Amino acid sequence: MINEVRNTVLSVLNKNNYGYISPSDFNLFAENAQMEIFEDYFKNYNKAINAENARTVGSDYAEIEGPIAETLEGFLVTNYLSHLGSNRYSAPSLTTTGDDDYYILKMLCHTNELANGTNTGTTAPSPTPFLIDSTATFLSDGISVGDIVVNTTTGVIAYVLSLTLSTNTSLALTANIFTTAPNGYIILKVSVVKEADKVSVGKITMLNASSLTSPTEFYPSYTLEEDTIKLFPDTIDAKGKVECVYFRYPKTPKWTYITLANGEPVFDQSQPDYQDFELPFSDNYVLAMKILQYCGISIRETEVAQFGMVQEQQNNQQ
Repeated sequence: MINEVRNTVLSVLNKNNYGYISPSDFNLFAENAQMEIFEDYFKNYNKAINAENARTVGSDYAEIEGPIAETLEGFLVTNYLSHLGSNRYSAPSLTTTGDDDYYILKMLCHTNELANGTNTGTTAPSPTPFLIDSTATFLSDGISVGDIVVNTTTGVIAYVLSLTLSTNTSLALTANIFTTAPNGYIILKVSVVKEADKVSVGKITMLNASSLTSPTEFYPSYTLEEDTIKLFPDTIDAKGKVECVYFRYPKTPKWTYITLANGEPVFDQSQPDYQDFELPFSDNYVLAMKILQYCGISIRETEVAQFGMVQEQQNNQQ
């Protein structure tokens, strides 16, 4: 997709000998163009919902918000947050969850702790890894398939795989998260999850001051300060207890290439840093027009920028 967009941009530029855009400049313009379109999805979705409520749009194949919602859901991810201690967690980032959050949709808290302890042994990762604790009473604790198992020493998470292979002192897991001993662990009920309400830092002080309004594990709350999320009540304070549902930023597009003897770059998507656009193929045209606007500014050709702007406006009016 990114190569088709670049070829379109170069074709328009070369038609009247406006100039040449280097791969590095194209990649920079492509990143900005993709981000513009990504942010427009939220605005367009809001307009579509308002139009639907006002009975000014159709249904079935004429539905507008459906395709926009599906595109946005492609950027929706759920990740456990890194625990920092003192009921604080790291906000989603490249270093903690693998991607930055554009907008946090939900904060989910697993508040029902079924068991905790320290593993007393390890098993081979194949065919089935286990959690082994000679002092545990797993069956009596009400643990079931799918419950969350957290290695509190490493922060790695797995799930209960099977009860048929379990005894009171061992659990079959979906991943080998206990490679050494002793490691601490907690087991959380996967089906008991509460959604935390977001409140401001100033408001949480007032809420905590009253026994009637202070957050509970049944009605938790959270605050966001820079890159730190703080959960209330302070009993929500362990690895694996908080999941974040959020819209991530699109990955930075990069047109990669190899250079021939004459210096002309040739598209090569086998390069390790290659990254295509993450937008639907239907947005190819809009991407090209937005990139042309940046190109016109870069080469100081107002006609190029105006052409891209006019074509984009006409496309939006259709």
